[in-house]
Amino acid sequence: MPSPSVAGVDRRLFLTSMLGVTAAAAGLSGCADNSAAAGTASDAPLASKVPAGTSLKIASFQGAQQLQFKLAGFRDLPFKVSNWLNIGAGPDVINAFRAKSLDVANNAGIPPIQAHYQGFDAKIVAINITRKPNYVFATKPGSDIRRVSEFRGKRLAFSQGQAQGVVLLRALKKAGLKYDDVELVPLTSNQFLTALQSGQVDIAPLANSQTPAYLAQYKSARTIPTDVVDLLNLLWAPVSVLNDRAKAAAVAAYVPYWAKGQVWTYEHPDEWNEQFYVGTQNLTLPQAKAITALANKPLFPPSWDEAIRWEQETADLLAEGGFVKKFDVSELFDHRFESLAAKAVPAKYRR
Repeated sequence: MPSPSVAGVDRRLFLTSMLGVTAAAAGLSGCADNSAAAGTASDAPLASKVPAGTSLKIASFQGAQQLQFKLAGFRDLPFKVSNWLNIGAGPDVINAFRAKSLDVANNAGIPPIQAHYQGFDAKIVAINITRKPNYVFATKPGSDIRRVSEFRGKRLAFSQGQAQGVVLLRALKKAGLKYDDVELVPLTSNQFLTALQSGQVDIAPLANSQTPAYLAQYKSARTIPTDVVDLLNLLWAPVSVLNDRAKAAAVAAYVPYWAKGQVWTYEHPDEWNEQFYVGTQNLTLPQAKAITALANKPLFPPSWDEAIRWEQETADLLAEGGFVKKFDVSELFDHRFESLAAKAVPAKYRR
């Protein structure tokens, strides 16, 4: 039986184009050179104190994490931040992990699945549960599409290795649409706006933070809300970092600050609107308020059971479409870190 296709292209070729032949080959060959121990996260107890001189390279997309720490007053960290990297998209994070230029990053649930499929070993170390949608489906200007059921036969922007991709797949499944009922156009999320503007695609999932400016610029475009959530907002790190006792201790020390930073932002929307959205993203104050009105209350689960179930559903959904091979996602979680985020926040932020 012929393999299913995406936009008329064999899915295996689609995967290759998404990952990048050179990057994938280099990463897999590098993985083959590692020892078996490098592919298995240590189960040694975390050090109670971060060794002096330990540093971390932390992702701070659009400077948000760094600004958050500054505004929240997190100045005396028990480790040094040697670099705040402006990296956010899952594929970019994976490449930075491979290059050893990044130690820990904040992403959604799908990048760790994608990294595993590529043969790169990394583990999840913190979970923030998302209960409300972070994305809406935006139409190209002039489109008459008004609901997900009308996506049949349309060109949909699809990023396999990012949260937007799984939100789209879950929405299609909920609407009873199969992959072959639509045309999935392989793009990365930073290409979605341009693809919409040019009419390359009919629909693209946009973050809540992107939609106000897009709709203000294109009056004939519209958004199609969805109740599909991307449940996991997480921290993850390469196994090589977590097997380094000093760096693992620094990551464990970072997790509580990360959790408390999420809470600070949620509790100080006016200051965050002014300092981040208006001050660094060039949005108007009304646009900023529209974004924060949709913000999720941070929820840090003492147990990762729900997160693991959701991650398994996501991996299975991708496997059903031929995008990854089926596997047990429990190996993606480093349970040494499981309770750290929840313990760092007030009880109302635990779930």
